[in-house]
Amino acid sequence: MNQTRTFLLFALLGVAYLLFQQWEQDYGPKPPATAATATQGSSSEPGATPTIAGGNASAGTAQLITVSTDVLRLTIDTRGGSIVRSELLQYLVAPRTKKDPNPAPIRLLDDGDADYFSAQSGLVSADGAAPDHRAIFQAAQANYELAAGQDALNVDLNWTDASGVKVTKRYTLHRGSYVIDLDQQIDNGSGKTWDGQAYRQLQRADRPPAVYSNFLQRISDQSRYGFYGAAWYSPEEKFKKLEFGDFKKTPLQDQPATGGWVAVMQNYFLGAWIGPAKEADKFSSTVVNEETGKPRYVIRSVGQQFSVAPGQRASSSAQLYVGPKLPDVLEKVAPGLDLTIDYGMLKLFAVPLHGVLALLQKATGNWGVAIILLVLLINLATFKLTNAQFESANKMRKLKPRIDALKERYGDDRQKMQQAMMELYKKEKVNPAAGCFPLLITIPIFYGLYYVLRDSVELRQAPFFGWIHDLSAADPYFVLPVLYTIVMLAQQWMMPAQPGMDPAQQKMMKFMPLMFAVIFLFFPSGLVLYYAVNGICRLLQQWWMMRRADAAPPAAA
Repeated sequence: MNQTRTFLLFALLGVAYLLFQQWEQDYGPKPPATAATATQGSSSEPGATPTIAGGNASAGTAQLITVSTDVLRLTIDTRGGSIVRSELLQYLVAPRTKKDPNPAPIRLLDDGDADYFSAQSGLVSADGAAPDHRAIFQAAQANYELAAGQDALNVDLNWTDASGVKVTKRYTLHRGSYVIDLDQQIDNGSGKTWDGQAYRQLQRADRPPAVYSNFLQRISDQSRYGFYGAAWYSPEEKFKKLEFGDFKKTPLQDQPATGGWVAVMQNYFLGAWIGPAKEADKFSSTVVNEETGKPRYVIRSVGQQFSVAPGQRASSSAQLYVGPKLPDVLEKVAPGLDLTIDYGMLKLFAVPLHGVLALLQKATGNWGVAIILLVLLINLATFKLTNAQFESANKMRKLKPRIDALKERYGDDRQKMQQAMMELYKKEKVNPAAGCFPLLITIPIFYGLYYVLRDSVELRQAPFFGWIHDLSAADPYFVLPVLYTIVMLAQQWMMPAQPGMDPAQQKMMKFMPLMFAVIFLFFPSGLVLYYAVNGICRLLQQWWMMRRADAAPPAAA
């Protein structure tokens, strides 16, 4: 069969990829652990900020306040004015079903011990009063809600020092937006100039161990293969990322950046602090709470120093993004923020595929239908190339009697046999390698689409029809993998094995559909849908080409 190399290569790549991912999951680097409990935002927080510290950690009683818009529900702790919870109201933990019509929204920022993730900010001063992310602020009310017809909502937190320095930390939320504006305003009521810096940081616990109800759910969960760690961007250094396991090995140390951002990424969602476009910041990373056995990883942006004269006012601004990785949105929020959509090494193919799919989805309203239309477009674009593949296969099939005769003539003399076969191929203008050319398109599309389905939040929980409620998850009833297996078997039946193929390879080819069936059981159903439809298109094209070939006169003996 002329598709032997295609099947063998896909099988090898697929098995190797699954083995590598499983090895990384089971034996990859893990943070050290000891039997102790972690403190949460206490004044004794170890290593929180070598130069970012203050004596206001325990002054007063903190409270939690709730802030709601149409897309976000935040919880702000008045200790430090940190955002300790963020619920993304339009993204649910699980798809809606009859049993569970109202699943909980995704919680990105979280003050729970296992999945701790907090957006912190503050001020530091070498010789003046300044509230860091542990100081106690005061709020006018416990609940804030964006009213109907209101486009923006301000939440003010106040802190006052006995010296006369007053700080107002204002969060501004906007309708339909995951961007939160932060303004730290300093009113210097003291008798001397205030000198200090503003900082923003994200503090995150490592990925909590996932809990699965069965083996299929565990092996088919593609989210555990996505990048989980810190990232940053500056116009000078461009996009960089650092896994939590590498925070101790290669820490980020006072990296200068003008107009950049720092972020913590996970599958589908991220939190990012974005500095002013012209502000000269310094980025750094550190690990805190190590001795408790529950380390937290901090990535920080420290702004440039500024001064406030007595009786004067100044402020430091920034933006916080807590939401989904939507490319069109991220491009507008900050330069390079769309790079957090991690398509891996095949970004060159994944980005155009995502763009075409998005256009097709807008036209059809269904991501599954968009995938089917993408298959048809690709098959139209590669029609001539695929025809060349099938023509080569048909020529090889018709040459089989003559190749069998060569086998009888040369017996076990493999060298003469190969020479005779090459002369025959040259005489009949047959290229045995023609079947490999479509791989140049097929393999990049396969892995590019895999990354699109794995990392595009738009396809998360995107339904198709019937039993498929999530194109980014495995087919729950294995219908698509079975369909693709049937298509592969039909292709084998229509096109016998290549003349001259080794008997061991022929036996392997018989088991190839079953091998693919097992591999595709765990792949996203959207990817299997792509290959099932693509296989049907190739099968029809193969049938049509064979009819043409059978109508042509046979090769001369």
